[in-house]
Amino acid sequence: MNTVIHNIRYGVARQLIQLVFLLATLFLAACEETKQSKKVQPYQGPIEEINDVKMLYSEAAILKVRMTTAKQFRYQNDDRKYPKTVNIVFYGPAGEEVTTLRSDSGRYNKAKDLYTVMGNVVVINKQQQNKLMTSELNWSPINKKVFTEKPVTIISPLTGERLQGIGLDAPQDFSRYSIRKTTGIFNVEGGQGF
Repeated sequence: MNTVIHNIRYGVARQLIQLVFLLATLFLAACEETKQSKKVQPYQGPIEEINDVKMLYSEAAILKVRMTTAKQFRYQNDDRKYPKTVNIVFYGPAGEEVTTLRSDSGRYNKAKDLYTVMGNVVVINKQQQNKLMTSELNWSPINKKVFTEKPVTIISPLTGERLQGIGLDAPQDFSRYSIRKTTGIFNVEGGQGF
């Protein structure tokens, strides 16, 4: 009889061990499925943050552009964002300040090598005393040109002209400009008539 009870106990104990092993295996498999089902998204945020940025752009050792801003974020693809006010000065061939630019923020697209400033963009050409206002303006260092597809307003205190339009193209020093679709007040010198 003792042998029978011993065999029953041994059988029950063996079944309990198998049951515990089976439950542990199922638990571990469930945990593994949970780990595999959660896909980790790669980090998309900035990899570098710089305060008090001063960028100088020169050609043949002659300063052409100086940009200052309070903060810069750099990303994995080398794009940059400037979330604070951006100030840019464009210089002429003799190193003189020709044009100043101020905007609320900006960004740099590395793949296109293109800077874009946004929000209350104001450009002042010091020589011609023209003031340009727009919501967004692009600068291409490769082409040395600025352009926008957005509405623009140009005010000339010297001539009293107020030009408005959509889209603008200009060299980086704003020595001249072309508005794509123009409206506004123009001063035209008197001629012989029509």
